[in-house]
Amino acid sequence: MRALVISGGGSKGAFAGGIAQFLLEEEKQSYDLFLGTSTGSLLVSHLAMGKVEVIKRAFTQVNQSSIFSNNPFIIVNKNGEDRIKINHFNVLKNFIRGRKTFGESFNLRRLIEQQISIEDFDFLKQSNKEVVVCVANLTGNSVEYKKLKECSYSDFMDWIWISCNYVPFMTLTTKQGCEYADGGLGCVIPIEKAITLGATHVDAILLDTEFQQTHRSHSRNPFDALSTIFGFISDRIEVQNMHIGKLIAEDYNASLRMFYTPKILTSNSLIFNQSEMKKWWQMGFEHAREVVKKG
Repeated sequence: MRALVISGGGSKGAFAGGIAQFLLEEEKQSYDLFLGTSTGSLLVSHLAMGKVEVIKRAFTQVNQSSIFSNNPFIIVNKNGEDRIKINHFNVLKNFIRGRKTFGESFNLRRLIEQQISIEDFDFLKQSNKEVVVCVANLTGNSVEYKKLKECSYSDFMDWIWISCNYVPFMTLTTKQGCEYADGGLGCVIPIEKAITLGATHVDAILLDTEFQQTHRSHSRNPFDALSTIFGFISDRIEVQNMHIGKLIAEDYNASLRMFYTPKILTSNSLIFNQSEMKKWWQMGFEHAREVVKKG
């Protein structure tokens, strides 16, 4: 059994899409399991159907408005670098409404349903492939993995959306009596889960460099500080996931092939720049070719 696993990484998911396109269309890989966390969860359903061009078109045309129904950010470009500032009006509006987060991402929920039809869902349900997304159950203090074949259409669309909700900037969702958020809060890349589900070979796409290269700029506002803090936490979780994944692969005698980004793509993956994401998709495709060629 073969699995394709894609990590979280916000806008950097475009790079993962390019790698996946190469693996499916050029290397002619066939996978039984498709697992994704956060941005990875947005890709896996279309990849399982082989609808690469559809998800490429959708992924490289999103912007802040595609994601946020109430955007807590203002993006400013200073010295060639995009930075975020607080949109005080929108944040205040959210608090007046009694919301629990700075911003809301209901536009993303609508976009997911527009891109994955009931027919697509039924096709996957009848296929021999399994699609799994990772979510964080904050109430239960646990990481959960939601299988498409065990869900209704509406529920699975919710789980994809929830897997992407980077709290406290995006919607904190209550479902089945529990509060849920971005799966990356507990598991950035679910290699371990793929192997325990029976995968004997895993192609894993991690949306970071192989070796630590991050040198974050000093925070200029509370949002910058929060972004830095969550980035640090995510990096630590990612290292742990990788370590455990490699150990589990050895224990289960499973082969593991890793794909990393060749350089730091962005310092803030909550900024969705269409032109950059188009470049990253192509960069991912070409990078995969180089990695496979080198063996």
